[in-house]
Amino acid sequence: MNIRRLSWALCLSALVGTAVQAEDKQPNFLIILADDLGYSDITSFGGEINTPNIDSLASEGVRLTNFHAAPTCSPTRSMLMSGTDSHMAGLGNMGELIQPFQRNQPGYEGYLNERVASLAEVLRDGGYNTYTVGKWHLGRTEETSPAARGFDRSYILVQGGASHFDDQFAIIGNDPKAIYRENGKQVSAPEGFFSSQFYTDTMLEYIEQGRSNGKPFFALLSYTAPHWPLHVPDEWLDKYEGRYAAGYEAIRQERLARMKEMGLLPANVEANVPMDGALPSWDQLTDEQKRREARSMELYASMVDNMDHHIGRVIDYLKKTGEYDNTFILFFSDNGADGNNPEDLPGNDVWMKENFDNSLENMGRRGSYIAYGPQWAQVSTAPFPFFKGLTSQGGIQVPAIIRAPQVSQPGTITHEVAHVMDVMPTFLELAGIEQPSGTYNGREVASIEGISMRPILEGKAMPERAIGWELFGRKALRKGDWKITNMNPPYGTAQWQLYNLAEDPTESRDLAAQHPEKLAELLKDWEAYVARNNVLMGEFDLRYGFDTCLYDRCFK
Repeated sequence: MNIRRLSWALCLSALVGTAVQAEDKQPNFLIILADDLGYSDITSFGGEINTPNIDSLASEGVRLTNFHAAPTCSPTRSMLMSGTDSHMAGLGNMGELIQPFQRNQPGYEGYLNERVASLAEVLRDGGYNTYTVGKWHLGRTEETSPAARGFDRSYILVQGGASHFDDQFAIIGNDPKAIYRENGKQVSAPEGFFSSQFYTDTMLEYIEQGRSNGKPFFALLSYTAPHWPLHVPDEWLDKYEGRYAAGYEAIRQERLARMKEMGLLPANVEANVPMDGALPSWDQLTDEQKRREARSMELYASMVDNMDHHIGRVIDYLKKTGEYDNTFILFFSDNGADGNNPEDLPGNDVWMKENFDNSLENMGRRGSYIAYGPQWAQVSTAPFPFFKGLTSQGGIQVPAIIRAPQVSQPGTITHEVAHVMDVMPTFLELAGIEQPSGTYNGREVASIEGISMRPILEGKAMPERAIGWELFGRKALRKGDWKITNMNPPYGTAQWQLYNLAEDPTESRDLAAQHPEKLAELLKDWEAYVARNNVLMGEFDLRYGFDTCLYDRCFK
């Protein structure tokens, strides 16, 4: 596939019609999924990173301040695609990190299993063109690729991440070559590939070529930005030069002030930074360390900005083709920002040293492999504690925006609780397609657990329910304003803790001793969640996500 596919775009003006959308026409659905984007990174959620195109969706739609994902990427994607819990859909744990006690158990297949009907399958059967590009992470084989799960056309990265250039390095030394599949068949990244540009080019081509059949489309545009390794094209390398020289705390305080001004946070909320004092502060870094830390955040910001630029191309295309006002657009991140160290992945410590040039001068360029570390990640998740891989709000509460014709009050903010499992039932309701129940295409499938977000679109309240999480043995359950969590030390106490998120959104005050009756109520809901989803408990033997260090200091 040639990276320069867009000669057809020169003819767009000739193709654009003036037809008015019929009121009963099924809407298009476009999901724009960022990878490891932090809660407060984009401008419309308080960040300093320039994201005018994403922000335009917010100004014309609704910002969801209480939207939840899983603690890591593939479990989130399994719930997005199935409307069920990840333990039902096959990603009770990430496929790369399956533990011995989970192996060969239902719900721990490491890919999107056949016990669920996929969103793409159901929409395609309901008359939709279905496309996906970018990160898949829901199965490595052709039999578990998007082509086998309801997508008409697809160009995907099968693993959890990769170099953003055409050198096809993956992110783990034990599995070092990035694997791409086009319509199920393995291919190589074309010469000149840069992830965000190529995925956008490809998606626009798919949508354009599908217009001739007159069907609405479902498109999943799954960027691998800003997941490490942090890479940008040369012309983007220095866009944020000097912006982060003030350090972690200064940037965090800027963000908090803006979030309060916007109405995203109550005025009395302060950031919860549990690792404060354990990891080096900005003033404790050497000059060389400050340069590297600031450079890492500059590159991260440029990646987000670059992704926004390409999202703008998609918005422009939809407007030019007259499809924008009939397209339900959902933007969100697949989990909290990533403060974990890629050197902790199996085989990475030696592999990274032998294969990459991470000198200050080469950071962000082809042949480098860097992340931005736990301190910047904790800025990205501000005001919430921790980050990706943990069941604290920093790991599971993500920025989300809906821009759709069904939004009754454009430009508003909602604090209603929603979950990635709610996407599938929302789309099916708006498309007028019945939810799969019992059997689907001759096989038994789980019922959808999510609920429609139609109330949010109409400015109404969502019903209260209990929502559970479990990953790496870390547990949580939220019901209304109340949440219980249980995480291993040093991230938690290995005991259940209780928080009132309405009064304490940053989980800073454990109320388990003061409200034993509420704790008992939520523990009953937890046991029901475990039984319903076959959640298995056991010992985890992992380094990744269990060891947070920066330079010579670690969080103990």
